[in-house]
Amino acid sequence: MAAADPASPPAVRDVYGTDDFPVYRWRQAPKGLATRRQLRERRLRPGGQAPVAAIECRGGKRKAWLYEIACALPIRPMTLAKEIALDKAMAARQTCPACSRRYHHCIPLKSLGSCLECHDGTPAAPGSYIRPLAHGLAAAA
Repeated sequence: MAAADPASPPAVRDVYGTDDFPVYRWRQAPKGLATRRQLRERRLRPGGQAPVAAIECRGGKRKAWLYEIACALPIRPMTLAKEIALDKAMAARQTCPACSRRYHHCIPLKSLGSCLECHDGTPAAPGSYIRPLAHGLAAAA
């Protein structure tokens, strides 16, 4: 099998190529621009706007997209339906299929297939799991 030609374009390219955007160094971005995480801290979201710039992190090894704060929208409020859906999704990641205990943390289902207690007998601390609820929603407890 021949090695890939170094002159050929990369197989995977960023959705937004950095050719079109200014790229700033760490802590050099102008005022009025923020990353997704910084928008979230202000309880905002990009709201469908495309990134306007990028910032290089870790010596150019990583990039973060920057969005205009003025064009950002407020985050959508949490509804009961969203809370129920999130609770069901987390329950699937936190519940052991062998003993049916729901833990406060995600259990290694892909690698072990069960909680540590069921896998190798390591005892679980009583405060690390949630007692089964009659109605099935941890958010309603």
